[in-house]
Amino acid sequence: MPMKRGLSIGDLATRTGLSVSAIRFYETKGLVTPDRNAGGQRRYEGSDIRRLSFVLIAQKMGLTIEQIGTVMSGLPEGRTPTKADWTRISTGFRKMLDDKIAMMERMREKLDGCIGCGCLSLKKCALYNPEDKARTEGAGPRFVLQD
Repeated sequence: MPMKRGLSIGDLATRTGLSVSAIRFYETKGLVTPDRNAGGQRRYEGSDIRRLSFVLIAQKMGLTIEQIGTVMSGLPEGRTPTKADWTRISTGFRKMLDDKIAMMERMREKLDGCIGCGCLSLKKCALYNPEDKARTEGAGPRFVLQD
């Protein structure tokens, strides 16, 4: 069945599984930009289904709306992105994902050791911070989040 042009916000909600209010939110963030018909109603392109699907996947992976917006800013406005467009933005997106995966692996390794130790060895504990020495390196759990 061919994709009809000028999807209503309700049609887009049905196709993506998002609520109408969520689609409006993503619109305010510039992640989709519908046209308006003569009556002022929003009209979305079929490519907006792909854009919103990308947003949902990226959010599930823990990216912020700002990070997603940065990645998507490389996509063309006013036309359906091509394979070449998606390939072009995937380089930066891949780097972002690789960095996130590396941080998560570091956290898993350090926390596995911490949880397993039962804090019997405070000299090795990644959460122990005697005399608040880590404060000079910044806020938060520095020994877990950094190499």
